[in-house]
Amino acid sequence: MVEMIVSRLGMDPTSQSYVVVLQEKDGARLLPIWIGQPEAESIVMQMHQMKRARPLTHDLCKTIITALGATLRRIQITRVENNTYFGELQLVRDGQFVQIDSRPSDAIAIALRLAAPIFAAEALLSREDDDEDTPDVFASPDVSVSGEGTELTAEQLKQYLEHLRPEDFGKFNP
Repeated sequence: MVEMIVSRLGMDPTSQSYVVVLQEKDGARLLPIWIGQPEAESIVMQMHQMKRARPLTHDLCKTIITALGATLRRIQITRVENNTYFGELQLVRDGQFVQIDSRPSDAIAIALRLAAPIFAAEALLSREDDDEDTPDVFASPDVSVSGEGTELTAEQLKQYLEHLRPEDFGKFNP
């Protein structure tokens, strides 16, 4: 397993799907994962410390984990089968290890909230220059959100996500 960080989040113009791009911590290998809009919104909100009036599902998961006295040791993206990625949460509670199956997008959103490390199986990673189909996540400048810590409407967040560097993302076939 290789430790990863969330590098970018944007939209793939060919599929009109959101893509979260993980990058090897202290390295150049990448792992793009196509995700749904609610998960993309949750990830970007946490990355930019945006607040909502009510907690999102991933905020609820964080609260449940901590209220039960557990800690999120790490998350792992373990494999891909038929273009579907598989992940897991690794929790520890009272010295007991608990592994929970999860979609990678949900696991990432929860890991960001609990400051837990993100890991991916070595076989899933590609180099930025290995494949022309890998998203060129370094082609455009970073996008920042003004008003960190402020509340956004659902429409403002949707517009923000829709305008995140779409030219950076192409189709990736694992």
